Amino acid sequence: MIRHTSPLVGKGICYGQSDLSLAETFQDELDFLKWNLPEQFDAVYTSPLKRCSILAEKLSTTNLFTDARLLELNFGEWEMRKWQDIDQIRLNEWMADFVSCKIPGGESFLDLSYRADQFMVELMQTPFENVAVVAHGGIIRYIVTKILEIPLKNAFKLPIDYSSITRLHFNKDSSYNSLKELNKNYYSKLGTASIKYDQSKTDKNAIIKAINATGYKAEGELKP
Repeated sequence: MIRHTSPLVGKGICYGQSDLSLAETFQDELDFLKWNLPEQFDAVYTSPLKRCSILAEKLSTTNLFTDARLLELNFGEWEMRKWQDIDQIRLNEWMADFVSCKIPGGESFLDLSYRADQFMVELMQTPFENVAVVAHGGIIRYIVTKILEIPLKNAFKLPIDYSSITRLHFNKDSSYNSLKELNKNYYSKLGTASIKYDQSKTDKNAIIKAINATGYKAEGELKP
C-alpha cells in the first residue's frame, strides 16, 4: 500500500476528498518510490483523486483500476477550511469519537472502514498476487489496524507519511494476514518512523511495541 506524495496545500487546512494538486517535490518522491518498489505489479488500484491517480499512472499503464472506495475520509462541510476556523465544539466532539461521529456533511471513520472492507474482500477474490494500492492515510491506517487487531480509535497513532510504502501479506486464511513493513518513506531521513518486520518471528504485541518506541505520536500509546 502506497500513500500518495505530498499535496499542494497550506498548513493547518482540513482536507480529505478535495482534489488537491501535487507539491513540487513530486518527482523526487516518485523517484524514491520507484527505487523501492518492484518494477512490475499484477495490478495497481488507485483512489480517483489526482494526488493518487497521477502516481498510479507512473507505476503502471496496464491493469490499472480506479476505485472510489479508496477515497480519503470525507470531511464534508469542513473540507478546505482552516482547522482553527471550524466550530470548535463540533470539532472537539468529533475528535473525542472520530470512529463513530459523523463530520457534518461527511463521514465517520466507521463509514470509511465499511468501504475499505468491501474493497479488500473483492481484491482477495481476484487472481492477482502482487498488487499496489495507491491510497490515502486514512485507508492505509484502517487496513493496518485491522491486521494488527487494534482498536480503530488508535488508527491515527500509526505513522503513515506521504510517499510511504506499507507492505502487507494477505492469505486466504485471514488469521495469517501480516504486516511486513510499515511506513518506508521519502521523509525517513527526517526522522519519521520506518519499521520492518519478519512476521514469522514477531508477534503483533511486539509490532505494537516497536511502533510505540518510535515516539511518532506523543499523545498516547497503541494498545492491542
